[in-house]
Amino acid sequence: MAKTPTKTALVTGGNRGIGFGVCRQLAARGFAVLLTARDAEKSRAAAAKLKSVGRVEPVVLDVANASSIEKAVADVSSRYDWLDVLINNAGINYDTWETVENAEIDGTVIETIRTNLLGPWRMCQAFLPLLRKSRAGRIVNVSSESGSLANMGAGPPAYQVTKAALNALTSGKRGLPWLGRYRHGRYWRPPRGRWSQWNPLGGNTTG
Repeated sequence: MAKTPTKTALVTGGNRGIGFGVCRQLAARGFAVLLTARDAEKSRAAAAKLKSVGRVEPVVLDVANASSIEKAVADVSSRYDWLDVLINNAGINYDTWETVENAEIDGTVIETIRTNLLGPWRMCQAFLPLLRKSRAGRIVNVSSESGSLANMGAGPPAYQVTKAALNALTSGKRGLPWLGRYRHGRYWRPPRGRWSQWNPLGGNTTG
């Protein structure tokens, strides 16, 4: 096992777009970055582009595939003792070509749910053991204003629904904040009224 550096981060969908930019910034800030992509060659190529920026390592991962997630956990565990940051960035199907009326439930909709909602959910569950070994683990779920109930307008149906659900998973009191209640072998309740500021994996984000 490689010597664990000061900070480690895993970014899903890190080979392009926002994910690639996040990998670049994290590497520049001294993180050992685990850049993931479904395709091994794309993951390696993207990591190679950031070689001059910092420590970036490719990882093969398909968040829509439970077996792939399990393999990624084993891979990361073989390299590092803990994980400090999990960034669930991977997302698909900004389905502007369909409406609620004609959306393909057994096609586009299920596929989008599997990746945009169940993917991050499975990732959180699978990587919690490594995140809990960090002194201040963090989970970042990349969402969209398209999924904001307060500002929601007409939008791509499958994508919009999955992002709204991801927001509920992220901020609901029985969502990610609930996961962090189990600390140091026992359940722990965060200070009253501090849910929005509380780090789900230990400690206060305002500290």
